[in-house]
Amino acid sequence: MIRAAALLLAAAAMVAASPAAAPYPVVRPGRAFAFPTDHGAHPAFRTEWWYVTGWLRTKTGKNLGFQVTFFRTRPGAGETNPSRFAPRQILFAHAALSDPATGHLLHGERAARAGFGVAQARIGDTDVSLRDWRIVRRPDGHFATKVATPDFTLTLDLAPRQGVMLQGQNGYSQKGPKPEQASYYYSLPHLAAAGRLTRDARAEPVTGEAWLDREWSSDYLGGTATGWDWTGLNLDNGGALMAFRIRRADSGTLWAGGSLRRKDGTLTRFARGDIRFDPVARWRSPRTGAVYPVAQRLTVKLPEGARSFTLRPLFADQELDARRSGMPVYWEGAVRTEGGRGYLELTGYADRLRM
Repeated sequence: MIRAAALLLAAAAMVAASPAAAPYPVVRPGRAFAFPTDHGAHPAFRTEWWYVTGWLRTKTGKNLGFQVTFFRTRPGAGETNPSRFAPRQILFAHAALSDPATGHLLHGERAARAGFGVAQARIGDTDVSLRDWRIVRRPDGHFATKVATPDFTLTLDLAPRQGVMLQGQNGYSQKGPKPEQASYYYSLPHLAAAGRLTRDARAEPVTGEAWLDREWSSDYLGGTATGWDWTGLNLDNGGALMAFRIRRADSGTLWAGGSLRRKDGTLTRFARGDIRFDPVARWRSPRTGAVYPVAQRLTVKLPEGARSFTLRPLFADQELDARRSGMPVYWEGAVRTEGGRGYLELTGYADRLRM
């Protein structure tokens, strides 16, 4: 943990001290996506992630939530330095397990600079690894991931059952009032999950359903943005719903967006004014003091009229506190709703999120 934090601080210091940090590409509308290439890394951009969340069920019928996330960031300094130790690319990873019987998240983190056989994010297809943690897309099109923390080990096969869901305007997802405040963004909802969960030296099979988000950007949060509320929901009828809002410091909405893909494949894209998040219940973290709206009513505007979804957490304490490894604090929780279930992410409540 201390080595990871030191690495991040060193990278940040290099960026601050660099008089001419390398420029980043700007996210613009109209980009054509190409697969499998876009499943892989885009190292010229500042920030990128492979984000898997989902619900699992044990043989005894117990419901669990899980998160496996790999991040790649380009600090923008040291790129002309010939040393192999220059932090041109840094990789992070989080993994978390939500078990109501435990009552709080079990989680672990990894961080390392790319190279030395320790960490890498492949260009051309998904293959990201940090030491013994990995996510990879196999020749059969399935994604496979394995993570091991002091509290649990999770090995999963994630099989796509639907096509890629391009978010925003054909994959261009604006995140603020300026056009360049945007990401390239696509999702793979309704992934069939199957694998093995090991805890306390006991392994058990698990099955379930997951959601994979892929984003890369050079200017994700800008101006007065402090964080976001995001949800991805696998609906029981085969549909999929994603919605987000970027928040200001006064909790007002700076920007919003999302989309609903119905079971027949038709897509409704939400404009800034088509989405509303209203808190239903809040929870205060005993560790950080942050107050999170862990239950929310999401209302979206559809051609046939407004529709609301009440998002209720599997349990309240799903805060991920990664401060010991130099990473942020946020709430990432399994939620149920009418006719579906998925995940709710709440960032910037403990402190302003800086990317």
